[in-house]
Amino acid sequence: MSKKIGIIGGGFSGTLTAFHIVNKATAPCKIFIINEKDNINKGIAYNPYSEKHILNVIAGKMSAFPDKHDHFLDWVMKKKEFKNMDRTLVSNSFLPRMLYGEYLCNIWQITLEEAGKKNITIVEINDTVKGLNKNETTITLLFNISQSFDIDLCVIATGNQVPKNPQIHNTDFYKSSNYFQNPWKENSVKDIKGDLPILIVGNGLTMVDTIIGLLEQNFKGKIYSISPNGFNILPHRHSGVKYTAHLEEIDENISLINFVQIVNKHIKILREFGVSAEPIIDSLRPITQKIWRNLSILEKKVFMARLRHLFGVARHRIPLHIYDKIQKLRLDGTLHIQSGKIIDIIEEGNIVEVTYYDKKQNSSKKLKVSRVINCTGPESDFSKIENSFLSQCIEEGILTQDELKLGIKTNIETFKVYTKDNEEHFNIYTLGSNLKGELWESTAVSELRQQAESLANGIVNEMNSTAKGVSHQF
Repeated sequence: MSKKIGIIGGGFSGTLTAFHIVNKATAPCKIFIINEKDNINKGIAYNPYSEKHILNVIAGKMSAFPDKHDHFLDWVMKKKEFKNMDRTLVSNSFLPRMLYGEYLCNIWQITLEEAGKKNITIVEINDTVKGLNKNETTITLLFNISQSFDIDLCVIATGNQVPKNPQIHNTDFYKSSNYFQNPWKENSVKDIKGDLPILIVGNGLTMVDTIIGLLEQNFKGKIYSISPNGFNILPHRHSGVKYTAHLEEIDENISLINFVQIVNKHIKILREFGVSAEPIIDSLRPITQKIWRNLSILEKKVFMARLRHLFGVARHRIPLHIYDKIQKLRLDGTLHIQSGKIIDIIEEGNIVEVTYYDKKQNSSKKLKVSRVINCTGPESDFSKIENSFLSQCIEEGILTQDELKLGIKTNIETFKVYTKDNEEHFNIYTLGSNLKGELWESTAVSELRQQAESLANGIVNEMNSTAKGVSHQF
């Protein structure tokens, strides 16, 4: 009897997992891929509302396959608009995320064609999973609209969640039509009325995309951004510069304090040559996950409280021309960056009054705006996400979170999740940003492509073993 595999989430991780299952499977199976209709294969990251939202990694490093480094670049160079361009130039360019979404759709079409040849059925379900029930040997998926059904194996590839709401006294504001919790939807920057400023809460890469979106909508007013640390986004400044001397002093069992001391020492060395810290952080990428896993819980908590922001600034950079555009907006008085914290938000008609603490001036201030857009980053504490099957699974003990509540507790060798009793499910898997608590670095293509292939190997092996009569229990 062929296995039924349910993949919850049809973004990069879900799409590539399905691709590899189809290519590695030696027997017929049925794959259900469940996702919202408008962003199948693209997810949030590669289904932007603007063509000006671009990748933060150069094209030459964006292949969806670990063993085919030029796969994306080769695909791009075959497109009419790139055929006559210099390959090296394109390889080192930051291309539109919308284009990358098209690339993933192309991979999906290849997946469907290969599935047809191997008698593998793929069913796309445009719906939202509202519940997950575990049975003795199967899993029941419950939907908002579609009829429930059972599957044999389940992959949770849900990707990033919407940001958490700001902690304010007037929680009724969360229901306001002038508040946009999801900054990745186009309505957050559309239909702006009046000439009041707009407030963006948060100061990361999503803030940059939101500003670009506002400008595309011909917004002429002022834009305010409030975050605990102000503006610290860096541009890509050292393309091609490599520095690895510090790696000789770092092993994966290093303590956090020794790690920081070594990194700081080498940052000073680079600065003597007029080079900033980014090459050091970039070269740590292959060993970051191992270092993270060997830190104690206390060390991880210290990192999250004191070092996470600094590490993130060095890791998550933007193309230089986008950085220059943001800086120009600051210089001409369009963009105002505030370091502080939102205290409360009160709405009267179409006027939104924001009370915030100004960290620089150590005082409380008020600001009147027309709307508030939440760009604080994805919520990782799933127990706090309303109307989510993940929170339901955590409440029922089907899933559990890591101690820092950054993701789902998982065996990273098998990608199988743990119950609240620390028992490993034999047929529920996860990957991607859900592994942030286990791996820290688990959101970029370079990690996701490897995880998708490894997970697919495990699933195909699981199908083969059960086909031979090997039984499993929760």
